[in-house]
Amino acid sequence: MSELVDRVDEHDHVLGVVERDEAQRENWPHRIATTICRDRQRRILVVRRSETHSRFPGHHDVMVGGAVNVGESYEEAAARELSEELGVRAPVRFKFKFFYEEGISPVWFGVHEAVATEPLAPDPDEIAWYGWLTEAELCKVVDQWIFVPGGREARRRYLQSGSGS
Repeated sequence: MSELVDRVDEHDHVLGVVERDEAQRENWPHRIATTICRDRQRRILVVRRSETHSRFPGHHDVMVGGAVNVGESYEEAAARELSEELGVRAPVRFKFKFFYEEGISPVWFGVHEAVATEPLAPDPDEIAWYGWLTEAELCKVVDQWIFVPGGREARRRYLQSGSGS
């Protein structure tokens, strides 16, 4: 049995509880909480997913995160995922959310920001590589490396929102 998630509509209103695999198979929207991490120098964390990752293996991303559990807020899920994937406990700050239909299935992304001040301890089942890039470096590689589609869109929105400065 896969994890249970809230099935939501195009306005992010809950319609019911379903298994995440079912939501993806049936193309039903659900919620994903993500975090864009910065370090003290304001560089942005870029990760490359493990080759065994169930979604977008080997792709790069500027977000770490995962499904929002039933009854969990975006913020709670973002903090939990940050700890699970990077071994970091840091305050997450909600930045924006957006509806995205071009990935595996339609999702609402709740995008957060965190400043990582402690050493990272990535889960090797999730993350194969990571590096800290300046905004200029990230803008150069985003069209050269293969990025998760939703992460590419979140990066664009994040930098346009003024969060990048």
